[in-house]
Amino acid sequence: MLRNGLEPWHLIVVLAVIVLLFGSKKLPEAARGLGKSLRILKAETRALHEDTPPDTPAESTHAAAPETTTQAIPPPRTDAPPTGRAAPTTSHPSTP
Repeated sequence: MLRNGLEPWHLIVVLAVIVLLFGSKKLPEAARGLGKSLRILKAETRALHEDTPPDTPAESTHAAAPETTTQAIPPPRTDAPPTGRAAPTTSHPSTP
């Protein structure tokens, strides 16, 4: 019953439906966008493989105890008013 799932005429029908749905003017833009996204994906996966050392298995990195790092919190700035609200102002001069 289903010897060959994809005959050549199936591809022709699918391509004709795509051209009818999207139009011939939108297809080159879609192909360019798809090509750009595939290039980005390929570059990102290549960078991911270069970042990981090849001799360490992935399971050993998860089994190791996580390192705790402490980051110093910088002191608050004193030269700027606090964010969210303006500094209160007085309308009359202060007298001693």
